[in-house]
Amino acid sequence: MNNWSRRSFLSMPAALAAGPALAQFRVDISGVGATQFPIAIAPFRGEAGWTQQVSTIVRADLERSGQFRGIDVRDAALDEAARPVPQDWRSRGADALVAGSLSKLADGRVDVRFKLWDTVRGQDLGGQAYAVVEADLRLVAHRIADYIYEKLTGEKGVFATRIAYVTQAAKRHTLWVSDSDGEGAQVALASAEPIISPAWSPNGNELAYVSFETKKAVVYSQDIATGQRRPLAAYKGSNSAPAWSPDGRQLAVVLTRDGLSQIYTMSASAENLRRLTTSSGIDTEPVFTADGSSIYFVSDRGGSPQIYRMPAAGGAPQRVTFSGSYNISPAISPDGRWMAYVTRNAGGQFRLQLMELSSGTITSISETNDDESPSFAPNGRLILYATRSQGRNVLMTTTLDGKIKATLLSNRGDVLEPVWGPFSR
Repeated sequence: MNNWSRRSFLSMPAALAAGPALAQFRVDISGVGATQFPIAIAPFRGEAGWTQQVSTIVRADLERSGQFRGIDVRDAALDEAARPVPQDWRSRGADALVAGSLSKLADGRVDVRFKLWDTVRGQDLGGQAYAVVEADLRLVAHRIADYIYEKLTGEKGVFATRIAYVTQAAKRHTLWVSDSDGEGAQVALASAEPIISPAWSPNGNELAYVSFETKKAVVYSQDIATGQRRPLAAYKGSNSAPAWSPDGRQLAVVLTRDGLSQIYTMSASAENLRRLTTSSGIDTEPVFTADGSSIYFVSDRGGSPQIYRMPAAGGAPQRVTFSGSYNISPAISPDGRWMAYVTRNAGGQFRLQLMELSSGTITSISETNDDESPSFAPNGRLILYATRSQGRNVLMTTTLDGKIKATLLSNRGDVLEPVWGPFSR
């Protein structure tokens, strides 16, 4: 939210573990992709007695990615030690098969094992084994989905990464950190005043955000593991829109200390403040490119909000968006190829757009009318954003072609300000 907004390896960090990680979202997947890999995920032997159904989570992860189509094999009875006949599974329409098991160890932990087979080539693609406490079963399921995704697509999966988002219920504002599907959420900050603009540090250890708890906008950074936080920008006027550089050594922020909203950089230790933009308009929503060479931002210096690009050290900005009179909230893909942003169309609706930066080609990838805060998954294959559905603010993920979407419906109020964390967990 800003000046242009319409309003252990397998352990959750101790500072976020004060309360139970209750189920928060119902996920509805819609749409059909042009090519989806058909995969059979058999129920894991022994999983029925545990709090998390690992095979169900794995299937939901893969389907939400838009790359996979689950084959119904609830009647299958096999585990990772099986020797499946590839032709039998091919006849059921499956190009790959996953099977596994859960069993209780003597120390109370859960032994989780699985194996993946390519039924087209008749190949054993390996598997993994985990020994974890029951509370980590959901994360293990995400790890398994990541393994399968990478083996079958050649790219890293993002299911074991985290997201941050804000919920608003009555006058209560809460900043959450959760699994990539919104589950396993833990409170990072709760306040009677607004919390906006969360931003992950590149190593995933800190969240910067804006809090109004002192009755003015102040930028804080919070250590996810310890809960310790520190003010980064508390200058006179408004302090907003933090964005980390890809090396984590500095942040861009938007300050009004010298008048209108302008973009500054500072070191991660909140020193060496330096002004980057000087315009007669409002400059806001900075975001670094993955290589750290440029900053994209929003400015109305030309009369209406548009997206510009400038060198990360400052310099002459270049306008990037020319279609439409109102374009805000840029997000740049990790490979630098795409820019997701929000446009206001002629009907006054706010829609998610995707621009191929090399060609300037624009694709509208949403049908909703109140989209905001796009954020790319760290592998660049999905976009997370907030929108309004069924009279409520919800989170949604979409494939880059807009064909497959997953709506995350919360039971804790309106969901806002999502941001996807890095590969760091």
